[in-house]
Amino acid sequence: MRIVHISDCYPPRLGGIETQVRALAVRQAAAGHDVHVITATPTATLRNGSEVLDGVVVHRTTVRMPADIPVHPRVNAVIRELLADGGASAGADAVHVHGGVVSPFAYPGARVARQLDLPTVVTIHGVWGGVFSPAARLADLVTGWSRWGVVLTAVSDAAADPIRRIVGPIVPVTLVPNGIDVDAWRIPHVVGDPDEVRLVAVMRLAPRKRAMPLVSMVQEAASLLPAGRHLRLTIVGDGPMAAQVRRHIERHGLTYGSCVVDLAGRLTPDQVRATLAASDVFVAPATMESFGIAALEARTVGLPVLAYAETGIATFVRDEQEGLLAADDRAMTLAMARIATDDELRRRISEHNSTTEPAEAWATVLATVEAAYEQARVPHAPPP
Repeated sequence: MRIVHISDCYPPRLGGIETQVRALAVRQAAAGHDVHVITATPTATLRNGSEVLDGVVVHRTTVRMPADIPVHPRVNAVIRELLADGGASAGADAVHVHGGVVSPFAYPGARVARQLDLPTVVTIHGVWGGVFSPAARLADLVTGWSRWGVVLTAVSDAAADPIRRIVGPIVPVTLVPNGIDVDAWRIPHVVGDPDEVRLVAVMRLAPRKRAMPLVSMVQEAASLLPAGRHLRLTIVGDGPMAAQVRRHIERHGLTYGSCVVDLAGRLTPDQVRATLAASDVFVAPATMESFGIAALEARTVGLPVLAYAETGIATFVRDEQEGLLAADDRAMTLAMARIATDDELRRRISEHNSTTEPAEAWATVLATVEAAYEQARVPHAPPP
């Protein structure tokens, strides 16, 4: 099967969507498919042209923009040139479009692919909530997709529900979750000080990920613990909020005592695994999380996961089973205090997570993706 993925971003950029698109493409290529990626992300040496990476043919088509944002003034034309007869990705059996809340390069690809009468799947990786929900242009985009025969999918119910509200009950929006290599994340737990409960968060230090509220909640939770019990929070990641978080740590003396916060910075995947193994609980402080791959990795390692009930993490974390789900920041603070105090609860959830394979294992995800491709092959009139 010839599969063509269209994504605004792709490695060398490092982010949730591009990491998952690469992982999916590489596994499809390893399974024997002819896999192509069309992206607006350049490399240090290639802005326009094709290369083969890990068995995947990557077509990069870019223009110089500030910070290399994935905007192309001829997006429809360049995608058509690659997908149409004679193009480098012509003859696609499935076109798989990946996008977030705003995807100026990927989303036009869905219309172009259907105009060429190619089976097309769109996967929404972001939460279209807040200011994006009532946008008329967004509604027109989604209803257009549904009329054109595009198969609509999303990585979680949190990402799917805003789309379902637009297209109504007649048009299905199925789940195609992000995948995880279970064997790579099954690692032994490193036991620490029994009086210290080690919390960990893995995220970009950007405002929407809520690093500052996380630190404040951990401080409050530490004050609720019985005498002799301590909290240590390790934040893995970097970003524009790093300096502000560091100043807060220094100002409030969070380098010693009953509440300690460590900034680990950006780590390699192996270092992230080692950090998770040497932790007791994973915390996801973002309230607009479409999926939460770091939380899934932590859950696979065996850590209880603390997250918000209205996020995509609730797709694979059930309250009291894989972790604790909070309705708001106060409930999250109390959940931190509870998981740090109740050793039996923490042990029970850890044992469940360590011995129960998540449904998002790659074998299952690949089968779900292929089912979406089969659905997209049902004949449907392309748009004019």
